[in-house]
Amino acid sequence: MDNPFYRRDVISTRDIARDELEMLFKATDRIREMSMQERLSICKGKVLCYLFFEPSTRTRLSFEIAMASIGGTSIGIASGKESSMEKGESLVDTIRVVDSYSDVIVLRHWLDGSARLAAEVAEKPVINAGSGAEEHPTQAMLDLYTMMKEKGRIDGLKIGIVGDLKYSRTVYSLLYALARYSVEVHLIAPPMLRIRRESLYALDSLHIKEHDSIDEVIDVLDVIYVTRIQRERFPDPHEYEKVKHSYIIDGRVLEDAKSDAILLHPLPRVDEVAYEVDSDSRARYFKQASYGKDVRAALLALIINPNLPV
Repeated sequence: MDNPFYRRDVISTRDIARDELEMLFKATDRIREMSMQERLSICKGKVLCYLFFEPSTRTRLSFEIAMASIGGTSIGIASGKESSMEKGESLVDTIRVVDSYSDVIVLRHWLDGSARLAAEVAEKPVINAGSGAEEHPTQAMLDLYTMMKEKGRIDGLKIGIVGDLKYSRTVYSLLYALARYSVEVHLIAPPMLRIRRESLYALDSLHIKEHDSIDEVIDVLDVIYVTRIQRERFPDPHEYEKVKHSYIIDGRVLEDAKSDAILLHPLPRVDEVAYEVDSDSRARYFKQASYGKDVRAALLALIINPNLPV
């Protein structure tokens, strides 16, 4: 098939079809197999501009190393305090300026709708690296790729998503992407952190069950996907205090999990996954983060280079 990602904005996983996801995964495999010389020729001379108005470790660094690994360079700001927005410049004007400096823009912003606004303004492709509490599509891409590599498939999996389902943007991107597959999804959260009801309309093709306790379902799960409680998105700090220790995945909890289950987390973690679990063979969250640089390298390559072989 033709490259559907060429010069394309990546704002939401709702916009991406299953065959396009699978093309991305094939491109990721292809790039992982390439020699260093082949990789460095893919985007030689191209420039990525990252604009991060919220903190980031893995996403920003993995985009930088992904771009470097395919021959490109990166420029940008890692904090809003480094930009002229501190002086009152609008996001629109910032986007217009960096649009002239780069071949692709990666944006993280606290405001819902920020990525779509940037895509409307910019002539160059925009990748959403997190827009408010809405979505984080490249995280979902690497999550699915991790499931595929570690479990050998996505169809047929029973996937439990645990924690803050109301405010976690990674959860929404993952659910929208999983709607392209035949999976069983178990949503595990305290009542006040359940998935936003309006989002269910876009997920009617998914087989979803909701639970208050992970103990109800952990023995059937193939994938346990844990998210932290998003303290920074709570309008009332007292509400955060009520739920901050709702779920902790430790050795006791995993005693009832399948021996071949995998434990994922988009990171950073706070206390929802105990450090003792790091040595458990089912813990794959650091490998998941490592896959991220390859998935993002493939995505950048497809966006920038129309002729990437897959």
